[in-house]
Amino acid sequence: MFFRLLLESFRRQRRRKLLAGAAILLGTTAVTAMLALATTIGDRIHRELAVYGANIIVTPQADALAVKIGGIDLKPATGNAYLRESDLQKLRGIFWANNITGISPELTLTVGLTPASTPAAAGPVAPKEGPSPAAANNRSASPVAIQARGLWFNHDLSGLKTGAAALHPSWRLQGHWPRTQDEIVIGTLLAADRHLSLGESLTLEPVPASQSAHSDSLYKITGIVSAGDLTDRQVLLPLETAQSLVALPNAVSRVEVSARTRPEDAFARRDPDTLSPKQKDLWYCRPYANSIAYQIREALPGANAAQLRQVEQSEGNILSRISGLLWLVAAAALLAAGLAVSAAMATAILERRREIGLMRSLGASRSAIALLFYVETATLALFAGTGGYLLGSLLSAWLGARIFNAGDAGRASLNPVLLPVILALALLVAVAGSAPSIRSALRTDPSYVLRADA
Repeated sequence: MFFRLLLESFRRQRRRKLLAGAAILLGTTAVTAMLALATTIGDRIHRELAVYGANIIVTPQADALAVKIGGIDLKPATGNAYLRESDLQKLRGIFWANNITGISPELTLTVGLTPASTPAAAGPVAPKEGPSPAAANNRSASPVAIQARGLWFNHDLSGLKTGAAALHPSWRLQGHWPRTQDEIVIGTLLAADRHLSLGESLTLEPVPASQSAHSDSLYKITGIVSAGDLTDRQVLLPLETAQSLVALPNAVSRVEVSARTRPEDAFARRDPDTLSPKQKDLWYCRPYANSIAYQIREALPGANAAQLRQVEQSEGNILSRISGLLWLVAAAALLAAGLAVSAAMATAILERRREIGLMRSLGASRSAIALLFYVETATLALFAGTGGYLLGSLLSAWLGARIFNAGDAGRASLNPVLLPVILALALLVAVAGSAPSIRSALRTDPSYVLRADA
C-alpha cells in the first residue's frame, strides 16, 4: 500500500513534481559545475601562469651567503660553486614530488662566437636570405664574447618530460630545439646583431679558451628563439655540451622549478625550525611553496631553494578570489533551489490536505504520513540530483574550455567523487525545503479539513 500511494502521488501530481524536480535539477547542475571547477581551478591557474616561468629557484648555497660591510651587502666570489646534475633525480622522491610540473637546470658560461659557414639549404626550415654585402662586412673575424646557457630541452626525469621548453611555454621558436650535442639555438636579437640564420654553423670556444679542448667544434643553428628577456641575446645549447665546453661534467649553476602550490597564508610564512613537531608536520605536509622549497633543500646537498614571491603570490591571490566566487555561486544556487522546492512542495501539500485528513481519520500516524512525503521528496531529489550531476559535469567542461584554453575541454570528465556529494546536497535541499510544509500539514486537525471540503 505504501508504494502504491507513492506511485499514485507521482502520477497524479506530475506538474508539481516536475516543478520541484526542475528546481533541484538546476540547483545541482550549478553546484556540480562550480565544484568541478573548484576542484581543478588550482591546476588550471597554474598552467595559465606557467608562461611566467618557475615559482621556485634553486641555487648553490654559497651564492646565498652575504657579507655586510659599511652598510653594503656584498656576496663572496663563488666561481666554482655548483649543484650536481645527478642530484636532481632526488627531486622525484620528495613528499610533494607529484606537485612538481617542471624542472629546468642551467649552466651559464661565456663563449666566443665565430660564424664558420653560410646557411645550408637543407633541413625542415628554409634558411633566410643571406645578408647584404654591407651586413657581411660587419661580421667580425675574431670571436665575439656572448653569454650562453646550457639547458635541458626535452629531458625525461623518471617519467617527467621536462626542460626549458616545457617550463617556458611563452617562448616563440623558429626551427626546432637541439636534438644532438652539436646543435644550438640563438636569441632573436643576437641573430639580428650578428646576421645569423637557421642552418648556419658556428665555432664556439669558452672564455677563457684554456678551459676546454673543444674550441674548434662546430655547432649548427637549429632554432631562433624569442623570449622577451636576456635570452634574446644568448646562445642556448644542450646542458651536456655546456658542461663539456667548460670542463665541468655534472655541474649546474641553478635550477628552475615549477610546482603546483597552495596559496600562501600566515602559517606558510612561519619558520619550520621554530615550530613544534606537530605543527612542523602539518606545515611540511601542506603544498606551500615554502614547504616544497624546504624539501628541495633537504634533497639537494649544498642547495638553497627560495620561492619567487611575485609569481607565487599572484597565483595565490587569483586562486583565492576565483575559488571564493565559485563557492558563492554554488551557495546561491542551493539557496534558490531550496526556496523553489519549498514553494512547490507547499502548493502540492496544500492540494493534498483532504488526502492527509482522510489518512489521519483512518488511523495513519503522523510519522507514517511524514515518511510518505519524505520518501517522495527523497526519490525526486535522487533522480533530479543525478541529472544535475550529469548536466553540471558537461557545463563545467564547457566553462573550462571557455574560461581557460580549448585544450581543457577534452580533459574534463565525470568526477565520481562528486556524485555522492551532489546527491547528499540534493537530499538536504529537498528535505529542508519541504519540511516546513509537511510539519504544517500534519498539525492541521483532520476533522476540520474534511468538514471544510464537504
